[in-house]
This record gives sequence, C-alpha cells and structure tokens, in this order.
Amino acid sequence: MNRRIFNSEQIANLLKNPYVSNCSSKAITYSKIFKISAVKQYYEDGLPARHIFLNAGFDLGVIGDNPRYCLKRWKKTFKSRGIDGLAKERRGASPTGRPRIKEMTDAEKINRLEATVAYLRAENDFLIKLRALRKS
Repeated sequence: MNRRIFNSEQIANLLKNPYVSNCSSKAITYSKIFKISAVKQYYEDGLPARHIFLNAGFDLGVIGDNPRYCLKRWKKTFKSRGIDGLAKERRGASPTGRPRIKEMTDAEKINRLEATVAYLRAENDFLIKLRALRKS
C-alpha cells in the first residue's frame, strides 16, 4: 500500500487552500463546503474528480490519486445520508459498546421485578408439566 507522507512545506501549502479544514503528515481533512460542492459538480456538471480538485486549487502532484477515492466516498455518503451526511462529522459520533443503564424509579423497579417473578413462575410450571409428561 502506497501512502503519501506530506512534508511541512506541503502541509503549509495545503492549509492555505480554503477548502482544507485540517492537514497532517498523513491525511487531509476537506471542508464540508468543498465536499458538498464537489458532489454537486460531479452530479450536475458531470466533472471528473481530477477537474473538480484542480478547479479548487489543489496540486494533484501533491495529493496524488486521492481525489478519485475521496469523491467516491463522498458520493456514497451522499446517496445514503444526503447533504446532511456530508455536512456532519460522524467520526466518534455514535457510542459503541454497552448502552448506558437508565436509572429506574422505585415503581419501575417493582414492576420489572414482578414481571421477572411471573416469568420464572410460568417457567417452573412448564418444567413441572414437562417432567410429568416424561415420567408417564
């Protein structure tokens, strides 16, 4: 896998572009406005990714084949979530892991425990009947 590493001069040049929100040695974060604009230009004007990025002032010698893959990812997001999907930053937005346990009132706890007891009683009755059927 060939990943580009940007040097400090390239990072400084990329950060001068108004369509770049952030840039590190390994990644470029494009602005939300540019993402939406690029997808619109692709669908409405039929421009390829290279032309869209060139018109926005990006040096393709620095960013390489990145425009094609970025636009492909943005189109997929646009199809599944619309413009709002491109406008919102989703990284880290949804919690993962075990959901939080909601604090219950005493009445809710009692109702839950009563339901559990009723379920267990029904289960015991079923098992008693099942054992009786097996014996006969």
